[in-house]
Amino acid sequence: MDFRKGKGREDPEINLIPFIDVLLVILIFLMVTTTYSKFTALQITLPTADAEKAMEQPAEINVGVDAQGRYAIDNTQVGAHDAASLADELKSTANARGQAGKDPVIVINADATAAHQSVINVLEAARMAGFDKITFAAQASGKK
Repeated sequence: MDFRKGKGREDPEINLIPFIDVLLVILIFLMVTTTYSKFTALQITLPTADAEKAMEQPAEINVGVDAQGRYAIDNTQVGAHDAASLADELKSTANARGQAGKDPVIVINADATAAHQSVINVLEAARMAGFDKITFAAQASGKK
């Protein structure tokens, strides 16, 4: 039943331009809000510090490990090949420097191709010697 005689029937048409504009605004809003969502995962207040640079450097013992698994303590090659003898060398080096009571930092300078076991031996020797402050030295790659 068509009561409108003489007039042709027009199909409804959706104008897509305002729809696209709204979607672009929503997309921009979502992009801006999702970049900050990772910072709001936990509500924490970070501590502040007003400390000056330390005047005294901590005592360091440098342990070098080359590609063949040889060890050097403070640029002096040692004949240790296992963790127990390396621990004795670390203790004697600390005693010779007068740092036995101070708990020095063990700095491991390992060759990039050194065996993993050689580095683990240094870590085990430091544990056996009672030194719990250990760090690794690395070279900057130069790539940015």
